[in-house]
Amino acid sequence: MKFQGAVIKEQGQTFAIVLVKKHIVDSSFESEKATNSFMYYFPGVPLVLMAQDSRGTPFYRGRKDIVNFLANIHPSQVPWKEYTAS
Repeated sequence: MKFQGAVIKEQGQTFAIVLVKKHIVDSSFESEKATNSFMYYFPGVPLVLMAQDSRGTPFYRGRKDIVNFLANIHPSQVPWKEYTAS
């Protein structure tokens, strides 16, 4: 399985962001499941999930301060990288 993610260091804070399908961000149960599985790839840092709707509007689920920061930047500014899950 491959997925898109990024590790961001901003204002003294390091966190990870992973791109998922919108139904995962919309569901607290699915979000928790996804967060728990992706934490393996980003140990020790807070993780935020991001999804986009059909118009490209981003939606986030995760720590409030990080979500607020991400809401003020365009997704194209995120240094996305492709990860391969084993």
